[in-house]
Amino acid sequence: MKSLAAGLSRAFYRFLPESLVVAVFLTFVTFILAIAVERQNPIDVTRMWGGSAWDLLAFSMQIAMLLLTGYMLANTPLVDRGLNVLASRISSPRVAVGIATFAGALGTWLNVGFGLVIGVVLARKLARTVPGLHYPLAVAGGYAGFSLYGIGLSGTIPLTIATPGHILEEQMGIIPTSETIFHPLVLATSIVVILVMPVFLAFLHPSRKDEVIEFAEPPVQEEAPAAAEDESRNTFADRLNANPLVGILLGAVGLFYTVLHFAGGEGVNFDIINLTFLSLALLLFARPNNILMGLRTSIGVVAGVLLQYPLYAGIMGVLAGSGLMITFAGGFVAISTPETLPFFSFLAGGLINLFAPSGGAQWAVQGPIMIEAAQQMGANHAATALGVAYGDQWTNAIQPFWIIPVLAISGIKLREVMGYLFLVLIFLGVVYGASILLLGFL
Repeated sequence: MKSLAAGLSRAFYRFLPESLVVAVFLTFVTFILAIAVERQNPIDVTRMWGGSAWDLLAFSMQIAMLLLTGYMLANTPLVDRGLNVLASRISSPRVAVGIATFAGALGTWLNVGFGLVIGVVLARKLARTVPGLHYPLAVAGGYAGFSLYGIGLSGTIPLTIATPGHILEEQMGIIPTSETIFHPLVLATSIVVILVMPVFLAFLHPSRKDEVIEFAEPPVQEEAPAAAEDESRNTFADRLNANPLVGILLGAVGLFYTVLHFAGGEGVNFDIINLTFLSLALLLFARPNNILMGLRTSIGVVAGVLLQYPLYAGIMGVLAGSGLMITFAGGFVAISTPETLPFFSFLAGGLINLFAPSGGAQWAVQGPIMIEAAQQMGANHAATALGVAYGDQWTNAIQPFWIIPVLAISGIKLREVMGYLFLVLIFLGVVYGASILLLGFL
């Protein structure tokens, strides 16, 4: 496995371009498929793409704020010291990889937004303190757990079909989370991933020192010298800028709203996570001067999201508008039986997710096809829906859409982690495939 990991890493390093180039490549592949398979007019395909390019604008802003506030929070003195204490107790590179992977997986199962940030932030911290740690593998581990979100507490599809009034309620009714997230087999699958995947990745750590790529601090950019100021200057504005009450009061208000949110029975979503992270960052930085310094340090992590997410929104528009997504899903339905429909829903979901990495959008188009087939065949509705959720989360392991924030936080390139993530894809394919296949026969 180590040899395979090393070989894949070398191959991806040599041939895989930046994530922006991958997004452009997927855009044109989708164009070609829409024209060749669905017989769409190139002008109409262009309209589908351009008309959908900003459909993810609100979501893009949510993710950008998640990264910005999460990274700011990780850089607050209190959290930074806590991570330093944790990192100082670890000396083995393999243990460090396992810890980063475990943190990302468990964090993702608890909440998708938290999991997307915590594993990679911890990997970066460990890379600074653990000698001989292969940084790309630690980052891959910190991100790998994100492929568990679909059957976690914030899984899009399980929560959607458990909510009254969802789009397929007439066809499948309300499916409680006891039949999806907390089904004994599904819960066992989550536990296996959380506990076994860290061990799997830890054993991929290179043994030879010449194969290890350690963390390198980015060069410090020198700022232009500021104009000379009177050191005795202490204006009212200066005192406000250094007053900790500014951040403490506003942070406290934000946290109080969070308490009201959950006390009112509201669920967890990106908006409340972002407000919580922002409030904690304001509270812990306290002084406006420190808050702005933390902001300047963190702002670079959102650049890739703002540029690339419109490209994926356009791809999803072409997939839905041209009928490609229906064709993909229908092809798998045609070869299914009542027992294997959940498994083929899993495969279809994994394929579609490579082009349309949004669980909600994918379910809106693929869900009706699969549930209609389940009705006609007499297949298990909950298992069929879970098949789509499994597939959606499975190929997140190699989906550049979700890796963009990870690359921004870690400061490394897509080609440096993709070899390890490809092995994660194989590992999860075996685990998820066996789980959903067994679920279809229960």
